[in-house]
Amino acid sequence: MLAAIAIGLWAGVVTVGTMNGMVDQRMNYLIENEITHLQIHHPEYRTERRPTDYIPNHPDILNFLSSDERVKAFAPRTLSDGMLQTPVKTAGVQIRGVDTETERTTTTFHENMTEGDWLDADMRNPVLLGENLARDHNMRIGNRIVLTFEDTSGDLTSAAFNVAGLFRSASTDYDQRTVFVRNNDLNDLLSEEPVYHEIAVMLHDIETAEAVSAELNERFGDIEALTWTQISPELSTIVELGGIMLFIVTGIIMLALAFGILNTMLMALFERMNEIAMLISIGMSRIRVFMMIVLESVILTVTGAAGGLLLAWLSIASLSERGVNFEMFAEGIAELGWDHIVYPVLSPNEYLAILTLVITIALLSSVWPAIKATRIRTS
Repeated sequence: MLAAIAIGLWAGVVTVGTMNGMVDQRMNYLIENEITHLQIHHPEYRTERRPTDYIPNHPDILNFLSSDERVKAFAPRTLSDGMLQTPVKTAGVQIRGVDTETERTTTTFHENMTEGDWLDADMRNPVLLGENLARDHNMRIGNRIVLTFEDTSGDLTSAAFNVAGLFRSASTDYDQRTVFVRNNDLNDLLSEEPVYHEIAVMLHDIETAEAVSAELNERFGDIEALTWTQISPELSTIVELGGIMLFIVTGIIMLALAFGILNTMLMALFERMNEIAMLISIGMSRIRVFMMIVLESVILTVTGAAGGLLLAWLSIASLSERGVNFEMFAEGIAELGWDHIVYPVLSPNEYLAILTLVITIALLSSVWPAIKATRIRTS
């Protein structure tokens, strides 16, 4: 029984830690690489995505962000939907014009570069392509592509861009539909004046995101400041689902543990009926018999749980350094935007919560055997 408790708890806790790692990894990746803690847009841009739906009075907003102590960094972006043309074929893409300096300090997307240079390369109209997109179009560093899109006047415009580098993110779908250019180059083609369709903001504390977005919406008119939970409801759902799954997996472990304790203590009780009857006959109170059975259950469970939690802690500590490799599922996981290397994580509070649940289940599971023990007849 001790071995069953230890091994079962070890497997369950490591599973929970791996699930936590997947959720944290996805959340951190999206926030640090793309969506940040909050974003500012024109109120209609996210639904209509028109070139004319750019942020009004962006200099005032940028000045406000520069002076706000809650803001860690921010990056203005010029965005457009268009067509990518190569000698091989044509494909629809999302064109993201970014500032080379502020984007580096705001996000970590530049760390996804696998070949070539970032957009600060010394060439005219540099562009970054995802590895999958480049492979589909047979493009290499130094090749030229043509991007066609609509400007703020409603006219179609085209320009040649030189492939400066390739990147690989956690999502193959994102790599196939997104290209990066310098926002100055894109602005020259879009409008006579600089326009920004998005301002990404990183804060010192993610908990202040709602307060900062509310203040931005109140202070500036004709903008829409949204937190990461509003920008990416699916990410918020994943985080909430991770917490629910923690309770589900833990609940299953606890249920199996409860039946195991109940079965073990009932069997032990049936084998010791004469012994318990003799103890009651020589003067041991039935309350003490009750407490004896409960204490035996708790000692049995806590001993097994301590071993299981120790094994789980050692396993998670090791796996959090080298990761769990799901390489055999890498292609399918990448389609969903997950990395195939997962680093399990479990907080001290979660260890404490699991241990508390184990003790509680041990107490509850021992009540029925303890009651039966007190009802043993002595004659």
